[in-house]
Amino acid sequence: TLDFRRAGFGLFEDLLGRVPWHKPLEGRGAQESWLIFKDHLLQAQEWCIPTKRKSGRNTSRPAWMNKELLDKLKHKREAYREQEQEQVAWGEYREAARDQVRKAKTLIELNLARDIKGNKKSFYRYIGDERRTRENVSPLWNETGDLVTQDMEKAEILNDFFASVFTDKSSSCTAKVTEGKGRDWENEEPPTVGEDKV
Repeated sequence: TLDFRRAGFGLFEDLLGRVPWHKPLEGRGAQESWLIFKDHLLQAQEWCIPTKRKSGRNTSRPAWMNKELLDKLKHKREAYREQEQEQVAWGEYREAARDQVRKAKTLIELNLARDIKGNKKSFYRYIGDERRTRENVSPLWNETGDLVTQDMEKAEILNDFFASVFTDKSSSCTAKVTEGKGRDWENEEPPTVGEDKV
């Protein structure tokens, strides 16, 4: 990601200011002009704005997380590590940290609700962060013991597994159900509903 804290905006402005815009944009349409401008802008960005890798715990930090709350959580973790010596201290830190987290969440939600008309972007960003779900299925082992990482292969393995669970006639679950009802469901026709009953 771009690290704007270390960016050289003076050089960035100079690089874009040196381009004689009337010459390259003369007689061109809006789309062509945009592509030329975008190319110059991205080159200046590459020269003046360094990039950094997001790593560690800060990558998925929620909007309500602040320095004070991080300190509380750090104290809670430290107290938890030392819980064998003193159980009460960890409980106090846990309650204090839990209280701070609840207050921080409530405060940011109240601020978002109060400022919704003037700052919709932050509201939708917060909602998007809250709704974010895990989309990947971790690697699976197939019947031969190989590790499967491709999505289609993982889907086939899961499909085969669920199909075997729900259609296996020797399964103990189905045996219990058929015995409990006293009927032979395997040889009977499945029930149907006609249009007149719908």
